[in-house]
Amino acid sequence: MSIELEQKTEAQNNLADRLTFPPAVEALLIQAFSLCICGVGILFAYLVFAKIISLLFFLVAHALIAACISYRRKMDWWWWIIQFLFPIAAFLLLTLDVPRHYYLAVFVVMALLFWSTFRTQVPYYPSRASLPSLIHDFLPDKSLKFVDLGSGLGGLVLNLSLRRGDSVFWGVEIAPLPWLLSYIRSKFHPANARFFLKNYDNINLGDFDVVFAYLSPAAMPALWNKVASEMRPGSLFLSYEFIVPDVEPDLCINTDSGDPILYIWRI
Repeated sequence: MSIELEQKTEAQNNLADRLTFPPAVEALLIQAFSLCICGVGILFAYLVFAKIISLLFFLVAHALIAACISYRRKMDWWWWIIQFLFPIAAFLLLTLDVPRHYYLAVFVVMALLFWSTFRTQVPYYPSRASLPSLIHDFLPDKSLKFVDLGSGLGGLVLNLSLRRGDSVFWGVEIAPLPWLLSYIRSKFHPANARFFLKNYDNINLGDFDVVFAYLSPAAMPALWNKVASEMRPGSLFLSYEFIVPDVEPDLCINTDSGDPILYIWRI
């Protein structure tokens, strides 16, 4: 009996694996499914009750159904917002007389900003203003090499470089637009702040004394494997807000001001 149950469970898990899609594809399928549900609902209301559903009701219902399904599918929270806003925004853009070149401009900017989100599942997260001070107070009192994985607009790296002229601070960013802005900003800061347009998979974390990441839950397991295999004994790995699954941190720093927790692992 137990063998049959294990086989059934394994078959269900295999089916679940086959039904797993990249988040962007899953979001598109949810939108199509929600649209079908609303369409059937409108048709039912018209045929059975001879009632015509208003367009506003249809849009809100579509948006709510898509957001709720995304929540039930345990997609990341930003997908709930995107799924709710998408049908409403699409309708407004179709009804407004917007020149076509504006669509192209918006697409280019969004592509440059969220260059790799489809593949990495790591969206752009701006960090809190309190984060540089929090990290600075914990850094070892010696010359060190620090890297921010997914450095965004470079605020953390630039702030720390001004406070610690004895150390070197790197920012690694894969999205072209944030990297370009951070690179330009670095020209007005000390030379110990450097920014690189590359995937952090292509750098050796063993070259750094402190590695910081503010990525997403989806990225943490693979990143930890890289940290564990490359970082030197005595170095530090810091993660803001997102913990490594099943790996207890050595220290959790909470400012008690509603900010996310800074998790620290001593390698």
